[in-house]
Amino acid sequence: MDIRPLRTEDLPAVLDLTIDVFRPFYEDSFRPVVGDPVFMNRHGDWKEDYRRHLSAVHDPEHGRFAAVARVDEQVAGYIGWITQDAERHGEVDILAVAARHRRLGVGQALVEHAVTHMRAAGMAVVSIGTGGDDFHSPARALYESLGFTPFPNVNYTKAL
Repeated sequence: MDIRPLRTEDLPAVLDLTIDVFRPFYEDSFRPVVGDPVFMNRHGDWKEDYRRHLSAVHDPEHGRFAAVARVDEQVAGYIGWITQDAERHGEVDILAVAARHRRLGVGQALVEHAVTHMRAAGMAVVSIGTGGDDFHSPARALYESLGFTPFPNVNYTKAL
């Protein structure tokens, strides 16, 4: 496995990976729970939202960094993180690993890569957020295994 900074030419593969990874969450988990009115308002165009998000995920001049993990010359996963120098706070913004590369250490290696960079940049604290639903349970297990402390949070949404 090779981990390196995200390059512009990686973006199509990273977008495809993101859509494959998060489709089950949006379509099979979130949408059925909140219903169509809330889903359409909050995430009805989630694929395009990711396209926009990923176009700026690696912008070092603005404290945004991203790296890809490659296995056999293909993107196996990626991570994006943000540094806030004044607060000495880093945050993992996004992490995605292709299904065929899960449980092989790719996610762990990516998080450790980002944390190492944040530590070197002078961050004193690193945060990472994820969902409390079944879809996100592997992510929670990974973050806890890496020493992150969970704090429960509940988000309510209602269609008017």
